[in-house]
Amino acid sequence: MTAEYDISKVEHLGGYRLRLTFVGGLVAEIDLATKLGGDVGPMFEPLRDETSFARATVDEELGTVVWPNGADLASDVLYQEAMGSA
Repeated sequence: MTAEYDISKVEHLGGYRLRLTFVGGLVAEIDLATKLGGDVGPMFEPLRDETSFARATVDEELGTVVWPNGADLASDVLYQEAMGSA
């Protein structure tokens, strides 16, 4: 089942910024630089490298952003971030 906060498209905008298109129609740009600061754990550590971060794609089954190393971010959290609520 698809929710309005599922992601249908991701574009890397440079740095740690992404443009996300949500199934419900919202298109938003978010900057994840602060979320990648501090202790992020072993799964997200490789994403501090901008080249690795830029490899973000959408997992159509999960409806969220994923990276080749297996890292992913929950689409509802990204939606809240996009709405300015996170």
